[in-house]
Amino acid sequence: MIVLLDDVGFGAASTFGGPVQTPVLESLAHEGLRYNNFHTTAICSPTRSALLTGRNAHATGIGAVANVPDERPGYSGFHTKDTATIAEVLRQNGYSTAAFGKWHQTPDWELSPSGPFDRWPTGEGFERFYGFHGGETDQFDPSLYEGTAPVMRPPGRDYHLTADLADKAIDWLRVQHAVTPDKPVFLYFAPGAAHAPLQAPKAWIEKYRGKFDQGWDKLREEIFARQKALGVIPANTQLTARMPDLPAWDTLSPDQKRVASRLMEVYAGFLAHTDAQVGQLVEALKASGQFDNTMFVYIVGDNGASAEGGLSGSASYFAPVQGLPETDAIRLAQLDALGGPGTYAHYPAGWAWALDTPFKWTKAVASHLGGTRNPMVVTWPKRIAERGALRSQFGHVNDIAPTILEAAHIQAPSVVNGIPQKPMDGVSLLYSFADGKAPARHATQYFEVFGHRAIYQDGWMASAIHSRRPWTVIDYGQKPFDGDQWELYDLTTDFSQANDLAQREPARLERMKQLFLREAERNQVLPLRNMSPADARKLPSLSAGRSSVTYGQGVVGVPESALPKTYNRSWSVSATVDAGERARGVIAALGGHSAGWSLYLDGEGHPVFMYRLFDLKTVTLRGPAPLSAGRHELRFDFNYDGGGYGKGADVALLVDGMPAGSDRLPASPPGFYTIDETFDVGIDHGSAAGTYPADAPLGYAFGGGRIDKVSMDLR
Repeated sequence: MIVLLDDVGFGAASTFGGPVQTPVLESLAHEGLRYNNFHTTAICSPTRSALLTGRNAHATGIGAVANVPDERPGYSGFHTKDTATIAEVLRQNGYSTAAFGKWHQTPDWELSPSGPFDRWPTGEGFERFYGFHGGETDQFDPSLYEGTAPVMRPPGRDYHLTADLADKAIDWLRVQHAVTPDKPVFLYFAPGAAHAPLQAPKAWIEKYRGKFDQGWDKLREEIFARQKALGVIPANTQLTARMPDLPAWDTLSPDQKRVASRLMEVYAGFLAHTDAQVGQLVEALKASGQFDNTMFVYIVGDNGASAEGGLSGSASYFAPVQGLPETDAIRLAQLDALGGPGTYAHYPAGWAWALDTPFKWTKAVASHLGGTRNPMVVTWPKRIAERGALRSQFGHVNDIAPTILEAAHIQAPSVVNGIPQKPMDGVSLLYSFADGKAPARHATQYFEVFGHRAIYQDGWMASAIHSRRPWTVIDYGQKPFDGDQWELYDLTTDFSQANDLAQREPARLERMKQLFLREAERNQVLPLRNMSPADARKLPSLSAGRSSVTYGQGVVGVPESALPKTYNRSWSVSATVDAGERARGVIAALGGHSAGWSLYLDGEGHPVFMYRLFDLKTVTLRGPAPLSAGRHELRFDFNYDGGGYGKGADVALLVDGMPAGSDRLPASPPGFYTIDETFDVGIDHGSAAGTYPADAPLGYAFGGGRIDKVSMDLR
């Protein structure tokens, strides 16, 4: 069993000195081994690719986030067929296989209902998949898939995705143990937690009320002291300094501190709640009698803590990510609601820096340990004799697949499904289970994300940070790579990368730089290139060249990226509906509660168009009368101001050609509404883009009539 958490820094969990109580992780650490020198790739999709294939991420094709690929082979956004997953290998060797939670390994142009599905989880070795595809999803109303079909989440007011995933995983385990008790299983459990949006049951959030009023500078000192007391960092470790770009806590206003503290309380509750759900899996294994015979790998984060909430944090973070302003007043007005249904929050970057104690930098900065070093705990009572011990051998996420294969006595196949395979880059960690003093076997490892890069060899690390700051998600800076300043660290004596030895050892640094280039060439990292909006135009696209699309009722799960690009221009959506006497429900919807739009008939049959512009404004246009029985034409016009990106628009609803309402939007999304929600006809899959009747079923499916067609047209 592999558990992979999302966006959890080295210093977040109490097991490794953090402020968030993780009793399940602590219990497993007492029963097994803690690893304090384990590494990820610094960002989600590449980490998952390396984990599941045993190869370096660029060698598989997923060197960057799956939904922002380009035409370079190392950045294609999908696994090439010569890097089969560990699930496929185990499946072909008699294992039952299942994945629950986040996938984020399939390119956008293959995520529509038309497939192809060979790069979906069920095409990559997992016989069962229940989860979501994007980098994130709403935890209360997720965009869920069962196999290859979009599904609505189970009903209930107290629903939360992480608990649902755990329940489904436990059900699957019980079925396997009951039906085929002698058949081995491989379960990959990858919740969306604790990636934004930060959302958790309120009772879990309230447990941390007031716990972070001291601020991130003080919290960092507290974490550092606990880490030393627990022995999870060496006694001589130095606490690295705050980056000059990050504000000191004392520079915030009282209201800014209130919001920032609350956002961190939400994150803490989210992570603690997640650990408890992992505990349900552990208890299920113990109840089945299979825990002692299970290698349980608990990886605490797929990268460092996320600074993507920006310097101020956010109540709806995809607005500021795209350059749309969110004021202190907007955040303060939602203080009590943060973390609950209908919010889409992320904490300020200062908390990410604190939760990566004792390191510099955060998620997405692959050059430094704050982005790449994550805790791991491994239990396997039948094979690990030493309990509660610490392991400090260098390890990497690509080591997990080779470890599983060695433990299962399976040779890494040279051919899978008729295709010759690339050799695995990872090294089995099984040797470390028995001997904490054994020399590390993973001698060399490169890192690269967004131009930030590093090379590790035998205890030394050379690091070069590039231009992109992790709290500026969309950054198209064009800084030349040859101007980057390289640093050099002796990690055998400098656990936290605190002492740059570049000036003292220039010859060693030069050798390390050349080693990076060789490894980069071998692994499809080169050529290094700055991000550019032009990259997307070189890729396959379901919307390329289309200025008009028409869909019929029953089309569900079309990615936003597959639609004509309605951003920064005028557009229209129109629908032809054959209404009965009691026609109600969603006609068409795109996006979700944080941003998007929905055309629907409300509980009285009135046509409504709702447009959500994050927390900046929600427009609701409602027809003056219910639709009478018969055929009707509904149309929404978005009349863009022009003059650049993200500008405002006049909007209008027409019913059978007659004006039915108009309003004014002060801005519009420059690039996207969401990264996980879809376009649907006849239902609203995922979180609700409209405000539907309180007694409406999930998705508010259309009934009492027929939707003949829905068209989107660029103007």
